[in-house]
Amino acid sequence: MKCALTTRDPEETLSLGAAIGAAARPGLVVTLEGGLGAGKTVLAKGIAKGLGVPGWKYVTSPTFALHNVYQGRLLLHHIDLYRLGRAEEIDGLGLDDLLGGSDVCVIEWPDLFWRELPADRLSVRFSWGASDERALDVESSGPLSDEVLKRTARAPNGAETAER
Repeated sequence: MKCALTTRDPEETLSLGAAIGAAARPGLVVTLEGGLGAGKTVLAKGIAKGLGVPGWKYVTSPTFALHNVYQGRLLLHHIDLYRLGRAEEIDGLGLDDLLGGSDVCVIEWPDLFWRELPADRLSVRFSWGASDERALDVESSGPLSDEVLKRTARAPNGAETAER
């Protein structure tokens, strides 16, 4: 399933993330692609909010830590692979133990690591629109991510949706 979404400001991006977090199920993997400042971390913060993470406002990109963990309704692993340059570098992170388990994983900058990620994932690609607008191409690729995307598309999140 594919959806084209538009968020007009960071608050709408946050709301969309909250809808994804509310719809999330154990084992969900969400990949976030887009340039610096595109809204990836804002969406991750929203997912934390939707999962009921008490300190969701303080979710930041783990660019230097690589991996932050937050407790909500489900455990949220927020992973940022920006600083990794080769696929071999992912081996030491222990992602095999996290992906597809009972937690939710949000992965920023997955570009070099597609082969290591599960086939069933929710992929979000950000691009710039006019002013503060963000165009988001969201694609699910299996039964779990399909279910989450369908639930998210029905949620009143303020984002304009065009299903493809």
